[in-house]
Amino acid sequence: MTGHFATLTFERAVAAPVATLWQAWTAPAARAVWAPPTASATVEFVESDPQVGGREVSLCKVAGQPDIRCDAGWLEMLPGQRSVGYEVISAQGVTRSSALVTADFAAEGDGSRLVVTVQLSALAENMAQGYRQGFGAGLDNLADVAARTLLLQRVIRAPRALVWGAWVNPETLPHWWGPDGFSCRTKRIDLRSGGDWVFDMIAPDGTVFPNHHRYGEVRPMERLGYALLWGENGPKHADAWAAFEDIAGETRVTLGMVMATREEFLNARGFGAEALGLQTLGKLARFVGAD
Repeated sequence: MTGHFATLTFERAVAAPVATLWQAWTAPAARAVWAPPTASATVEFVESDPQVGGREVSLCKVAGQPDIRCDAGWLEMLPGQRSVGYEVISAQGVTRSSALVTADFAAEGDGSRLVVTVQLSALAENMAQGYRQGFGAGLDNLADVAARTLLLQRVIRAPRALVWGAWVNPETLPHWWGPDGFSCRTKRIDLRSGGDWVFDMIAPDGTVFPNHHRYGEVRPMERLGYALLWGENGPKHADAWAAFEDIAGETRVTLGMVMATREEFLNARGFGAEALGLQTLGKLARFVGAD
């Protein structure tokens, strides 16, 4: 069968810093938010390991149509600068295309610019047009997601095993979670994949803020993803993840939150969510004896 070849270039200006855009591009919890190309599609991530040599397997689902499977992998990752990866698209066990995907990141004013080059080899003539539409829509979604993502990072002077253990132990998490002066009152807690944590955050003045975290992916020692709800089974206000990276015996913790809407993002920025989140990571550092 004769192949069809194309080189496609996509460029987006993004109203978010490069570090935030990079996290939105690579973090599985964020990718799950922006990956569906249309409102009628959902994307299920079967496997996701965003590091050099890591694989990603996803299924794009549309009611009444065969699932589209994407087998992908990361070949090069220079945080905040460039990623290179491959992907193979198939449906019902038949390969449709393969591609090399290169993404270049650069700061631009108060935001950033993303240039994605797709070198496509397809077995179907219409795949290039499908890429232009589907990939283009996905990158529009990505720009929107990055623009409503809060990103917090802190290097904690403690081994990753200790920091991870303090985060995923139901006996310890409630002791340090929350900004300075806040405490937690737990109703139930199960920090495994598929589990949840229902609790109240209690402010220094006694104000009670009901919370509900639902846990999705939990990859030991590396990351966890969870949804943040306003109270038990309430509306979702963010998709979040926490990643843990060993840095010469210390631990870089990255906490990301894709707010449900741009308005919620601006409201969160307005009441100081970033500073409060960094206070929470500071309490974690103190809890493990690193500050």
